[in-house]
Amino acid sequence: ALDQILARLTERDIPQHVGYDKRMIALITTATLTALGAETLLADQIRQALAAGIKPLQLREAMYQGFAYAGIARVSEAEKVLAAQMKAAGLGDQIEDATVVNDRDRFDKGLAIQKGIFGEAIDQIHKSARPDERYLNVDLLTGFCFGDTYTRTGLTLKERELLTFVFIAAMGGCEPQVKAHAGGNISVGNTRKMLIDALVVMLPYIGFPKTLNALAMVNEAAPAK
Repeated sequence: ALDQILARLTERDIPQHVGYDKRMIALITTATLTALGAETLLADQIRQALAAGIKPLQLREAMYQGFAYAGIARVSEAEKVLAAQMKAAGLGDQIEDATVVNDRDRFDKGLAIQKGIFGEAIDQIHKSARPDERYLNVDLLTGFCFGDTYTRTGLTLKERELLTFVFIAAMGGCEPQVKAHAGGNISVGNTRKMLIDALVVMLPYIGFPKTLNALAMVNEAAPAK
C-alpha cells in the first residue's frame, strides 16, 4: 500500500502540479534522498532516472551539491548507490571529473560565486569574523562550501543553488540556512514558485513538518505578491 501511495504521488499527481520537467524532478528527488540517507529509495530513483536517459554526471552532481551541507559521509554512501545502479544498467561505474578549481584558486573562485549570490554582505562577514572562528566561517565556508561545490561542471549555478535549498530543507532543523538560501535562489533568478514546487516534489519523502517549516522560510525570504 505504501508503494502504491508513493507511486501515485510521484508518478502521477505531483508531476502534474509542478513546473519542473522529468530531469529536474529526478535531480531534486536524488538530492532529497541523499540528504535523508534513504539508500533503498535512492536506488529505485536512480534506476528510473537512468532508464529515462538522465545523465549519470548530473545525478552525481545533484548528490555532490550536498557534501558541504549533509556532509561527505552521507554523499559518499549515495555515490556508491549510483555506481551500483550504473553497473546494473550496463553503464560501467566511471563518470567524468567535474572539478575545475585547485588549491591556488578555490577560495577566490568560491568567493566570487558566494558574493554573486549573497552580495557585498559577504565582505562584512569576512571582516567581522572572530580570529578563532575565521578558518571555519571564512576559509571553509568560502573555499569548501562554495569553491569546491558551486564551481563544478555538470549543473548550472541556478540548479546548484536550488539543490542547496533542497538539501538543507530535507535535513530539517536548519531554518536560518533555509531562509538564507531561499533568498539566494531569488538572487540567482529562481522564483518563489520554483522553491514551492521543489518542496512539493520533496514532500512525500520528508513529510509535512519539514516541508511547512521550509515553506515558512520561503514566505519570509520571498513573500507572495
